[in-house]
Amino acid sequence: MNNFESAQNPPAHKGGDVLTLKTLNTFAVDVITLPDEDELFWYVAQNVVGRLQFLDCVIYKADEAGTELIQVAALGAKNPHDREILNPLKIPFGQGITGGVAQSKTAVIIDDLLKDQTYIADSEPARSEICVPLVSHGRVVGVIDSEHPEIGAFDAADLEVLTTVAAMTSAKLELLAEVDRSHSQYLALKESHRQLSEEIQNRTALEAEFFNVRKMEAVGQLTGGFAHDFNNLLTVISGNLEFVGLAENEAQRQEYLDEARTAAGRAAKLIQDLLAFSQRMHLRPVRTNLNTMITTICAQNRQRLPGDIQMDLVEDILPVQVDPTAAEIALVNLMINARDAMPHGGTLYIKTENIQHGVADNESLSKNIVPGSYVKLTVSDEGEGIPPEALDQIFDPFFTTKPVGAGTGLGLSMVLGFMQQSGGAVIAKPEVSQGATFELYFPTS
Repeated sequence: MNNFESAQNPPAHKGGDVLTLKTLNTFAVDVITLPDEDELFWYVAQNVVGRLQFLDCVIYKADEAGTELIQVAALGAKNPHDREILNPLKIPFGQGITGGVAQSKTAVIIDDLLKDQTYIADSEPARSEICVPLVSHGRVVGVIDSEHPEIGAFDAADLEVLTTVAAMTSAKLELLAEVDRSHSQYLALKESHRQLSEEIQNRTALEAEFFNVRKMEAVGQLTGGFAHDFNNLLTVISGNLEFVGLAENEAQRQEYLDEARTAAGRAAKLIQDLLAFSQRMHLRPVRTNLNTMITTICAQNRQRLPGDIQMDLVEDILPVQVDPTAAEIALVNLMINARDAMPHGGTLYIKTENIQHGVADNESLSKNIVPGSYVKLTVSDEGEGIPPEALDQIFDPFFTTKPVGAGTGLGLSMVLGFMQQSGGAVIAKPEVSQGATFELYFPTS
């Protein structure tokens, strides 16, 4: 057993420094949008450990009692059924090499398994092994294990790489656990709200408490998500700047600089979106014709938007007082969401109309708005719609239903912040399997 000495044979991890840094950078970005533990474990097995060419890898998760490891993902010979584990391996803490790592919280390299008395041989015994614990708040929550058919296949560099992967995975597990705890508290309070509302007792006090919990949940997601996202973007920037020094030619150097610039741009947009959500963006409202803005946006973003766009723009539209740049960002966000909701194609509908909104009109809306004169901008798609259970969360920061790497979940929260700061409102009207509709109410000037 050896933690620090280099193996005599070539290491199992042969990706090289550049591949290693690029793989870890990609992981740092994609981990933002991994929604749960299952997606995280399989992503690490297939897209991180597998890409770094660690063979025959198994990822274990510890049970709640912290006494047993259960196989949750695998790559290589131990994964013959893609992402389906038919008979997951179970290893008690302290048993064998893997269980020993879970108990000791210490990573190990075994140069020759046949000389190790704690090795539990498979039907086809391996000859060397590397095993690293996943530690969260001082507690082992899992183990990453990789075996190799050759003696001395792993060295200190492999241990450093796998330890880094384990640390990043553990950090994401902590964030997911915090989100789960927050969500469980929210669901428990929501159920209490339903029961007590039926009895019409302490309703005012309970609603105030419910609002505070939702506010604290949103603040927790906002601060934690922002710190996580921004740190990952900084990792990408610094990593690519390191690549510049390793570049072999000008074209490669330019590629790394472009990737760093892209990450810096995403960081800038992240802060802009956060300012909009918090209603502290410095807006410069001017008298604006929304019809002209919509036509210009569609023309300038033709390649990014759905192929079929139908516009019904009212004649003699009333002017509104808005910041044109922020309004354009909000509208583009809604259009891009509509496009993503129709992966197989569909029609995007955009409509404007002058309306006089009264108190009685609030009965048909999910949110009350101040009576007065408005221009209502409606954006609709023919996608799958918004599930009813997600309706209360779609405007929350960092909430997203998009797949890994497709977005940070700030688009709608930014739209909400902009509309509220502009004195208007945004209302979602979900129709499951019939598309989604968003109505933006702009006060007329």
